[in-house]
Amino acid sequence: MVKVVSLSDHAYTSLKGIKSGGESFSDVVLRLVVGEAKRSLLEFAGIWKAHDELEEIFQRVEKERGRFRRDVLIP
Repeated sequence: MVKVVSLSDHAYTSLKGIKSGGESFSDVVLRLVVGEAKRSLLEFAGIWKAHDELEEIFQRVEKERGRFRRDVLIP
């Protein structure tokens, strides 16, 4: 089944630029989407350098975990 998708000029030019030989635009989109889905978590190791930012994120996660336990797990 074929679907029509609208792209901005910039998106079209970008896709066209990475399209190779006999590859269709569908092939390019699938290659990009599947490639993103298969990325290893190790690629992200060490990306966040700001300790303060990480600490804030960990605090938010702990707060949400507490809310979840209170609201969902404990009747």
